[in-house]
Parts: sequence; C-alpha cells; structure tokens
Amino acid sequence: MSAATMMKTSALGIALIKQFEGLRSCAYPDAAGIWTIGYGHTGDEVRSGARIDAAQADGLLRQDLSTAEQAVRAWVTEPLAQASFDAMVSFVFNVGATAFAGSTLLRKLNAGDFEGAAAEFERWRYAGGRVLPGLLRRRIAERTLFLSPHPASLAMRK
Repeated sequence: MSAATMMKTSALGIALIKQFEGLRSCAYPDAAGIWTIGYGHTGDEVRSGARIDAAQADGLLRQDLSTAEQAVRAWVTEPLAQASFDAMVSFVFNVGATAFAGSTLLRKLNAGDFEGAAAEFERWRYAGGRVLPGLLRRRIAERTLFLSPHPASLAMRK
C-alpha cells in the first residue's frame, strides 16, 4: 500500500496546475500535437472545434486530478509531505501515469533519494522533441514545491 493512500491535492497544488495549464475553452493541439481543452485535458472526445465553459473545465480537471492522484498513491511507497504530493500530482498530470510509472524520478523517490528525485524534474522539459521554456519553468516550480514544506503540514507540527 502506498504511503500517500489518503492524500488529495491541496488548493496550492491545484493552483500550480491551473497556472501552468491555463484555461482554454476551445480545443487546440498542444506542443506535442495532442488535442487539448480546459486545463490540459486530453482524450478521444477532444477534437478540433470542441468548446467548453469554465465549469466544465473545472469538472474535467477534477477527473484528471483523480487519475493523477491515483497514480501517485499507487506507485509512491515513501511518505510524502503535502507539498511533495502536490508536486508529484502536477508532474503526473502533465507527463501521464505511464511515463511516471517507468521514470527514474519515481525509482529514486521510492529508494528514499528525495534530492535525486528532485533533480529528475528538470529532465522532463521536452515536448515534441524540443525544450519548452514554459515546461522548464513548470518543472522548476514542481521541484521547488516538492522540496518545500507545505504551510498546512507546518501548522500540524505545532
């Protein structure tokens, strides 16, 4: 059983994902050519010409977050602070559960090498075979969050 069995993404984690994904009400091909809508939602139903409103985007984000959270809960065996969990969910939300499952980042994390795992974030800065500055900024933000104590976890320690 995962060490993060009952964790859910905090408001801080959701804000990070929303910041980097941005809200797009019309479907568009992302940097890798994948049709995307809302806050980075992809799927067979996303096609050219598709449109959604903000409420629908929030609903899709909740669904997609659930998938990313399940992947983190299933594969991470080390205990995580809330901030680290949020960073991992943002990462999985962006790269996908399959890529995460086979990643060196996960292997290092599960070996207890948090610094080594943190160093892996920036390796995931490519889309469509090229480095994207926005993706690099996201990875730096995820790494920073991963290594920082979450305000809520600090309050619980007092």
